[in-house]
Amino acid sequence: MSESAPLLKRSNGTGKTLPATQRFLYSIGHVLNDLTASMWFSYLIIYFHQVKQFDNSLAGYLMMIGQVSDALFTPFIGYESDHTQGILKIGKRKTWHLLGTICVACSFPFIFNKCITCDHTKDIYQFIYYAPFVVIFQFGWASTQISHLSLIPDLTIKEDERVELNGFRYAFTVLSNLTVFGLFALLFYLNTGDGIGSSDMLSPVDNNNFRDLVFIVVSLGVVVSFLFQIGVKEGVKTMSHVEAEEAMSKSLKTSMSSSTGESAHSIEISMLKQSLMSWKDWLKETQFYQVALIYMCTRLFVNISQIYLPLYVTETLKMSKVNVALMPLVVFVSGLFTSLVMKPVNRNIGRKATYFIGQLCGIGACVWIFFLKESSKHYCYGAAVLLGIGGSTMLVTSLAMTSDLIGQNTESGAFVYGAMSFTDKLSNGIAVVLIQQNHPCTSCCPKCNQYFKTVLTYVPGGVVLITMLVLLTLLPTKIGTKKKGMRLLEPFVNSEDSNGVVPGAIPCPAGRNVCCEEENDGDHTQLAKSPSLSSS
Repeated sequence: MSESAPLLKRSNGTGKTLPATQRFLYSIGHVLNDLTASMWFSYLIIYFHQVKQFDNSLAGYLMMIGQVSDALFTPFIGYESDHTQGILKIGKRKTWHLLGTICVACSFPFIFNKCITCDHTKDIYQFIYYAPFVVIFQFGWASTQISHLSLIPDLTIKEDERVELNGFRYAFTVLSNLTVFGLFALLFYLNTGDGIGSSDMLSPVDNNNFRDLVFIVVSLGVVVSFLFQIGVKEGVKTMSHVEAEEAMSKSLKTSMSSSTGESAHSIEISMLKQSLMSWKDWLKETQFYQVALIYMCTRLFVNISQIYLPLYVTETLKMSKVNVALMPLVVFVSGLFTSLVMKPVNRNIGRKATYFIGQLCGIGACVWIFFLKESSKHYCYGAAVLLGIGGSTMLVTSLAMTSDLIGQNTESGAFVYGAMSFTDKLSNGIAVVLIQQNHPCTSCCPKCNQYFKTVLTYVPGGVVLITMLVLLTLLPTKIGTKKKGMRLLEPFVNSEDSNGVVPGAIPCPAGRNVCCEEENDGDHTQLAKSPSLSSS
């Protein structure tokens, strides 16, 4: 009797180590997003505030439109990424990645360029011009982000490799940011006659620097995305939730109506022990909301720091405009070295302890900024180092927590990442609008000096305190433990006879003390097969 084919297929389900080339090519697949996100978060507000000289509120609303659009697109993209089959046999994840790359490349350059035919009109008219490009960019960015994140559980089932992929992914995020800041500093140097050290405040004359930078980073990102598309093998198509459930139901009926094939029947039952998760099931899980809150606050810490650090440097500390590139450079260099040690640290002390270390560094950076004065502005590099270490540690670990939460339920992994990203984008948009609306004036004044210091102290510091409270609620449980039972088996379990045997099933013969024995490792349900089955 031939064995039944596995019901659920995984690209790396054999447990083999993911090839180094696949790990590298996967890691560069988010570079276009990282390059554009670096400009978006670090320079959008300061570009419209000091170069375009927009009204503060309009600049904030422009970012909010982008963040809210991203938040709304993300769950939709996550759901569709789980259920579409893809095009040209490249896989469903890579299909959405390709679509996102095209949208980002065709829209983002317009955001950091002068308004075509309307550069001297009122701010509101230019706002209407820029808004559609922001929406298209955010759709493309979300498509690339969700599809890229969703590939991690599909590529490997090993926890160490998932952490490693998240670490490599973040390392290239840091390298992308370093590229942006390095290029920006170089552009300032090349376009300033007196050299890099004599730069003053940003002004409309610096528009060409932003224009050149955006064309360079988009071109570089498109090339790298092409390498990702041709190099990464998505693997065997995984079944959607509905397809897998139908296949399981059919297989169960077949095996129960059969009078022979004991080994095959046991294998089918073991496949049924994989508990599928739909989006409705995730909404019933407490850990889903706990991890989502941690991820949202982590992103708030990283993004708010990234957005307002350049303004803090130029308006509060009165440093030259070249520090708009140099100060974030210090943050991301610190983050780069931190991300490289995340795998051994997570393995040796665990997710929660690692995240706690990141929290302490984040709080330390906020306290440092609070006590820093203009007379001692050169000490701000210490705060930047702590921001980099804290942000990198919390971000990599929160992404690893999300992978742990998904576990083997990759059939709905994109929905989980989409939901996490939804909270991230929405909260960032709201936070930026509130900060911009509470700005003390429309042009630089003495009140501005302390405003961005207050923002960088209380907003990132406040969200870190929230993550500490959430982390306390996660201490008693292991991340990935799900309340959801064997939903697919309930009708049959309830129909067991008095001997605990499923009607129609063939009982285990004498001498086989384990035929379909279940064990729980805290993360997901697995099968403990008998030696006789393992060797057959």
